Amino acid sequence: MRTSKYTFLSRINTPEDLRKLKVSELPMLCAEIRDYIISETAENPGHLGSSLGAVELAVAIHYVFDTPNDKLVWDVGHQAYAHKILTGRKEQFHTNRKYQGISGFPKMSESEYDAFGTGHSSTSISAVLGMAVAGKLSGDEKRNYIAVIGDGSIGGGMAFEALNHAAETQANILVILNDNKIAIDKNVGAVSRQLLNITSSPGYNRAKNRIWNFFSSRRPIHNKILRAFSKLGNAIKGTLLRGSNLFQSMGFRYFGPVDGHNVEYLVKVLRDLRTIPGARLLHAITVKGKGLHLAEKNQTVYHAPGKFDPDTGERIETPVAGQPPKYQDVFGETILELARQDERVVGITPAMATGCSLTIMAKELPDRVFDVGIAEQHAVTFAAGLAAQGMIPFCNIYSSFFQRAYDQVIHDVALQKLPVVFCLDRAGLVGEDGATHHGLFDLAFLRAVPNLVIASPMDEISLRNLMFTAYRHRELPFAIRYPRGRGVHAEWRLPMEEIPIGSAQLLREGSQVAVLSLGPLGNNAARALDLLHEQGIDATHVDMRFLAPLDTEMLSQIIEKHKVIVTIEDGIEQGGLFSAVSEFVSIRGSIPVVPIAIDRRFVEHGDIPSLYAESGFTPEQMADRIAKAAHADFFTATQNK
Repeated sequence: MRTSKYTFLSRINTPEDLRKLKVSELPMLCAEIRDYIISETAENPGHLGSSLGAVELAVAIHYVFDTPNDKLVWDVGHQAYAHKILTGRKEQFHTNRKYQGISGFPKMSESEYDAFGTGHSSTSISAVLGMAVAGKLSGDEKRNYIAVIGDGSIGGGMAFEALNHAAETQANILVILNDNKIAIDKNVGAVSRQLLNITSSPGYNRAKNRIWNFFSSRRPIHNKILRAFSKLGNAIKGTLLRGSNLFQSMGFRYFGPVDGHNVEYLVKVLRDLRTIPGARLLHAITVKGKGLHLAEKNQTVYHAPGKFDPDTGERIETPVAGQPPKYQDVFGETILELARQDERVVGITPAMATGCSLTIMAKELPDRVFDVGIAEQHAVTFAAGLAAQGMIPFCNIYSSFFQRAYDQVIHDVALQKLPVVFCLDRAGLVGEDGATHHGLFDLAFLRAVPNLVIASPMDEISLRNLMFTAYRHRELPFAIRYPRGRGVHAEWRLPMEEIPIGSAQLLREGSQVAVLSLGPLGNNAARALDLLHEQGIDATHVDMRFLAPLDTEMLSQIIEKHKVIVTIEDGIEQGGLFSAVSEFVSIRGSIPVVPIAIDRRFVEHGDIPSLYAESGFTPEQMADRIAKAAHADFFTATQNK
């Protein structure tokens, strides 16, 4: 048993076991959980900082509320490791984010305690509100509905939409605001400043604590007294903060701020709040990375630090001399080069400045980099406004997060032909973050949009050249999607060259089968063709580079000279390169088209080698698939299945 050394944690398999402890024993349990998270994530990396900061919240919530009967939703899920450990998954925690192990995020199919699957931010309040209204409509109003959301996520537009709607429904929900002053990078915007104003008002906090402690020491606390205290608290906030409380103005009863690491006090507060009807918000102040000195000191790095020494917190890095760069760093260095040349170039990111390496440009040109917070829709239309006034915006959004701004891409950018450059990081399979983060759908949903150039580089040199091409091409919006991880060339910083829009590149010429690849899987395809050449199979290889517009001239030549086409892409089979080539072939020719892509499904989490093997993306698997396609009997066998 991996937890046998712990006095309290070893006895807890479910929240029912947790509730058998005395309140005075909870701080010791929290210390054990924190130690367990550190020891496990030191060897098996994950989202460390957020989860260390939410240990006491998880313990207090499960101690007070009757989960899973009461419904608990963790926004994003970065901070849910203690929740997972307390709800029957402590002995499986070492498999967290591993191939065929437990998910790094809450997942409904994994546990009845995961009331709602999360992974993207700002969704928890909407989900909990829907659950509460469903309970109200069905006559089941005895449950409690709790959303835990961070101060970064609550700045997202969807969270505001839910807050705006909640009070009108008169549903009984409790929102717990986990305020640690940081998401991945430092929080930005007016909401962050408002929370800082609340938490830093010494006069308000002294008065609030004295009054709350006075009433809390007297049992039982009648609801009328607490409601009176709430009204008094509003008056204090209005006077001492010299302005309305954001949440009170939206119809929530606001309580706090409270110390999010005082588990005994949290239990007392939550027990009191449990009996108050309506929409309530508890503001808890926590420290991201709590309990690990280096994680508290460098919160951005220790959001997900990789492997580290569990005793010292020192990260374990094994740099390899001359290794290729990360694609995100190629983006960061290249946009800085372009920005130095042209003062119209600006960078935009929705709270992913470090993740996408816009920090490289921000260090030198801070006034031309805009972190808009967790607000993908705003990021896109903000970029459109900049482009409308002659600026050259590079809007960098992770592929799976870009899904949230689809309407803005269509309505605000493509329809108006505004030359925004979208750089979609983390396209394709991303690994351990799993189904919520794989960028598998961008090719399919973007290809349907008119007036949009869509490209995917095969390597980091191509990424630089495509960024330069997008910079020079000012007629239409331009989307460049590229993967997580490292490229293939150690020497990549070459002079940038413009690529003709919609042009493919012939890499290898053969006669038996034509392989058309789009994006970084072209490198595996090239190795696959080397294997086939040794077997006497002669194949053509074309790096398509552009999904829209397609190089129809190249395709026409392929159709004339080959008997079969194999398409390769790191996206879903439907809607992307395979669909585009099949549509063209159906009109211009009649040769078969065979896809190597992700079939129409959600791919779970795991390391990239395992996911590639599962998806048929290894060079050996590609070679086998292409070899079968090259033989005439392949299609007869396929049709007979």
